[in-house]
Amino acid sequence: MNNAIMDIYERGAQWLWNDDLRTLSGPRRWLVIAMRMLVVLARQLLGGQLNLRAMSLVYTTLLSVVPLLAVSFSVLKGFGVHNQLEPVLLNFLAPLGAKGTEVANNIIGFVENVKVGVLGSLGLVFLLYTVVSLVQKVESSFNYVWQVERLRALAQRFSSYLTVIMVGPVLMFTALGVTATVMNTSLVQHLISVKPVGEIIVLGSRLIPYLLVIAAFTFIYMSIPNTRVKLFPAVVGGVVGGVLWQTSGWAFATFVTSSTKYAAIYSGFAILILLLIWLYLSWMILLLGAQVAFYVQHPRYLTREPVRFDLSNRLRERLALQLMFMVADHHLNSRQPWTLDAFARHLGLPMQPVNQVLQLMMDAGFVAETNEEPPAYLPRRDIETITIADLLDVVRGAGESRLLTVKSLPHQDQVEDTMQSVQRAVQQELGVRTLKDLVLQESKID
Repeated sequence: MNNAIMDIYERGAQWLWNDDLRTLSGPRRWLVIAMRMLVVLARQLLGGQLNLRAMSLVYTTLLSVVPLLAVSFSVLKGFGVHNQLEPVLLNFLAPLGAKGTEVANNIIGFVENVKVGVLGSLGLVFLLYTVVSLVQKVESSFNYVWQVERLRALAQRFSSYLTVIMVGPVLMFTALGVTATVMNTSLVQHLISVKPVGEIIVLGSRLIPYLLVIAAFTFIYMSIPNTRVKLFPAVVGGVVGGVLWQTSGWAFATFVTSSTKYAAIYSGFAILILLLIWLYLSWMILLLGAQVAFYVQHPRYLTREPVRFDLSNRLRERLALQLMFMVADHHLNSRQPWTLDAFARHLGLPMQPVNQVLQLMMDAGFVAETNEEPPAYLPRRDIETITIADLLDVVRGAGESRLLTVKSLPHQDQVEDTMQSVQRAVQQELGVRTLKDLVLQESKID
């Protein structure tokens, strides 16, 4: 019996994992992608990293919710729609039941008491810092999902975050206002009275909350990660995240109404515990949607075993030389400089190892990053002064520190002589060969 079950399992695993997605087409390709995604998402949840990041975001949210709403309140007040902030907050806390109304009223009371004019310059800076820190934490979590190690530059971070904080609420409330206006027009009211058309309009109005949440999630997935997210993957992630969020809201509301024992056990702390659970679920769903968007854009990561990005010394040397050649080639021939995403697509590699080697080249002073969005990469020094031996020496010394260097190892004459022989051979062969020579050699070969 056990052998038969194992045989079925192995056949199913082979059917699911053995084929290259690039060779599949039609319904089977999408079925395999969907099944692989379910397995990989389950593995991500069991791995614990998404859980830890969701918990971290819950803590940051508790610290930042009042400053964030205060900033949004100030922006919306300029458009005369600040009174709509409370209904949206009530909608978010609706799964908490009657206690959600109490929490929303308390938060709104805190927000109204935050008088920006009284805070002073230092208080205003602290207020904005608290808000920006929340978005930075969100970006860090999304960067983990998208396997990007670096946050945006400080100036870009500040401008991008404020765009999300300022523009996001305006767009959301504009959509709500337009929807309410359209639904209250005499034409729509007349159409509702016509039975077949009216049923369709009523059904569509019930889908509006889903559509708004999906649009909000899609906007977040495209604007927050420090990488280029395509529209289709962001929409797919938004659909999955939005549907899960709305559905889990109903399920959580049912749980709250049937959890009278929790109120008896935890007394006044029950509402706080339920709020923490709901915030955790909300952030977890948002991160899961981002993970879905990532796998839709990069299906090659849907593998049976987790993808590891530990570079061997040989691969690190080859990748460093390849990247520097590409940078120098475009610079010498006056072509558009490379971006991180363009590097990864051209090389067919994940962004994480490419970014690691690029960071190594920047730390060594070989490459400079532009202030554009996304940033591009240019030679920091004249390519005639960068020798191949210097490049390889930097790569070979990567990871050394003050406490762990070659000099900290015990001296052994035989080993020392051998290593010096290797160094002399490299210098003799590549010591005078520059990056420009490498590019011009490629031109001669062509």
